[in-house]
Amino acid sequence: MSYSTADSLPRVTLDDVRGAQKMLTGVARTTAMEGSRYLSQLVGAPVHFKCENLQRTGSFKLRGAYVRIAGLLPEERAAGVVAASAGNHAQGVALASSLLGVRSTVFMPTGAPLPKVAATRDYGAEVRLHGQVVDETLAAAQEYAAETGAVFIHPFDHPDIIAGQGTVGLEILEQCPEVRTIVVGIGGGGLAAGVAVAVKALRPDVRIIGVQAAGAAAYPLSLAAGRPVSIDNPATMADGIKVGRPGDVPFGIVQELVDEVRTVSESHLSSALLLCLERAKLVVEPAGASPVAALLSEPGTFEGPVVALLSGGNVDPLLMQRILRHGMAASGRYLAVTLRLTDRPGALATLLGVLSVADANVLDVSHVRTDPRLGLTEVEVELHLETKGPEHCAEVGRALREAGYTVID
Repeated sequence: MSYSTADSLPRVTLDDVRGAQKMLTGVARTTAMEGSRYLSQLVGAPVHFKCENLQRTGSFKLRGAYVRIAGLLPEERAAGVVAASAGNHAQGVALASSLLGVRSTVFMPTGAPLPKVAATRDYGAEVRLHGQVVDETLAAAQEYAAETGAVFIHPFDHPDIIAGQGTVGLEILEQCPEVRTIVVGIGGGGLAAGVAVAVKALRPDVRIIGVQAAGAAAYPLSLAAGRPVSIDNPATMADGIKVGRPGDVPFGIVQELVDEVRTVSESHLSSALLLCLERAKLVVEPAGASPVAALLSEPGTFEGPVVALLSGGNVDPLLMQRILRHGMAASGRYLAVTLRLTDRPGALATLLGVLSVADANVLDVSHVRTDPRLGLTEVEVELHLETKGPEHCAEVGRALREAGYTVID
């Protein structure tokens, strides 16, 4: 059975995915399936999380990397492998290579988060930092492959990679046989393509919805054009799906078998990450939370039971800190207000008293006295407040107005 739309492209079949599943026995974990009561109530149907964030190396990438490297000829293994990645693929290649006794070299951008660089080294790879963006890193890795004979392990554009990722789809059908919709994040397309091959062959009635960040959405344009199209300067906090061009092999599969590709905003991505952390007690990176973002964005448009595939949990702690602040702001948990006061003793204390009664926690206060817009006796005060949600934000605003304050913005 062929799922390729072009005769010249390699084919990926259900048998390939089943073969990959046998190969991964004892290597990749069968990750947990967890229910989400909050999202189930929001969607109006059962919602489950497929927790690939709990996979070895923290993402699904180990599956495809292991299958690809295990399939190399002896002389290819002897030459070693090389990859380029900012994080998840790097760690998957490093661990897979170590398990198979193959030398690995991984090129990473110079600005890659230190925890990801350290983890890749700990899994056994030689890490080389090169380039400011992944495209530069990718070029360096391919040049290294040409010079040394090492086999380049592409993160998504190879049938073995797709077959390995497709084993997630087989597990979903085993763990949730009643599933009606699977929601999966899309970067280059390897995971979505693999899941689609496995699921559609066994359950063609299951709807598969791909999700991209709005700032890095190459697939909608490519699907409209009927061919992979590049976008310039993809921008999103979800670096795991920040890919400027679909892979040729996965594109043909996604085009034929994935029912729909949606986009989500940065606000929904950060809110989804916060929800996973607070409600499900799961650490999920922004790319891994993209299916949850889609559910939050349009909850009434999914037929249940729904499985949201949490593809990874490798998030830099500093980025996590910023994203959580962004997510709390998006969900009404932070409030920034600017007001003008008479510059006299006790004015700030009176304002803080109003906020205390309104039960708003003051995180930061800043004063401006030199703006030419201000009167001689005026001071502008900017307050950052911790609140309890949108309703509480509205209550704080009412309390300030009733106390005679004018909120500037």
